[in-house]
Amino acid sequence: MTGTATLAEIAREAGVSTPTVSKVLNGRADVAPATRERIEELLRRHGYRRRRSANQAAPLLELVFHELESAWAMEVIRGVENVVREEGLSVVLSESSGRLSLGQTWMEGVLARRPMGVVLVLSGLDHAQQEQLASRDIPFVVMDPAGDPGQDVPAVGATNWHGGLAATRHLLELGHRRIGVIAGPARMMCSRARTDGYRAALETAGIGFDPGLVREGDFHHEAGHVAGLELLRLPDRPTAVFTGNDLQALGLYEAARELGLRIPEDLSVVGFDDLPLARWVGPPLTTVRQPLTEMAEVATRMVLDLARGRKPSTLRVDLATSLVERSSTTRPRGGR
Repeated sequence: MTGTATLAEIAREAGVSTPTVSKVLNGRADVAPATRERIEELLRRHGYRRRRSANQAAPLLELVFHELESAWAMEVIRGVENVVREEGLSVVLSESSGRLSLGQTWMEGVLARRPMGVVLVLSGLDHAQQEQLASRDIPFVVMDPAGDPGQDVPAVGATNWHGGLAATRHLLELGHRRIGVIAGPARMMCSRARTDGYRAALETAGIGFDPGLVREGDFHHEAGHVAGLELLRLPDRPTAVFTGNDLQALGLYEAARELGLRIPEDLSVVGFDDLPLARWVGPPLTTVRQPLTEMAEVATRMVLDLARGRKPSTLRVDLATSLVERSSTTRPRGGR
């Protein structure tokens, strides 16, 4: 019955009624967890696919964030809104790691709403979750995936490696040789790529990679502050630091202020993202622009194309990053 099983056949094999299987398909919460798991396993095993046309889906786009609490997220939301406004659709925001109602997951909410499609941001989907969406014929696109999404998963990202390379080369060209880095979480592919670009720039310049100048953060202000204090209190502190994102750069600014160091006279700083706030901090932040709004627009158009039965010309899109020079970087004092 693989690929051709009916709801009645799946219900019979699971030992439940057909309406119970229908409840699971529709994300209803009133099904026992063990029963739900058994039905989902049978849906996966038989490759069940519910076919629907785009006009049968709710006029919604589901936007799922790993975390929804920063200016970074607002740039993504703006890009999605730019597209759905033209389409007459609405956006539902979900947080995959946030607090949900008892016994409910973000996936159950998506299945219950039956949107036209799903855009997942800084997240990942395991095979079971991919099968859940596929069995309901809900297309999805991953934006800035946390890990390798797989060759058959539509994904939109940025040239993170080149961004890390450009940030570090900028500091090297200014004359810095002792350059620290406050990376993002090692589990995130974009974070690893930025740090790899940093390392490649150092090695190309003939400067050995020093793990003692590397700290891992979590892309939040507090992590930049804590890691910044650690780096700046080293006996031979760095003269420049590349941070994995702009929020960590702001934390580093605070650490430098607490230690009586001036930016850029005593410490050069480069961020990543180019959020609007990067222009207004003092001094304005040199950073790598990640085209977040454009990435969100591309991901949204891609998922809507999939919902309408149009196959994208490519399943992987990486938009270019670029260095934006402002006032937080200069030559090191005394040529140090």
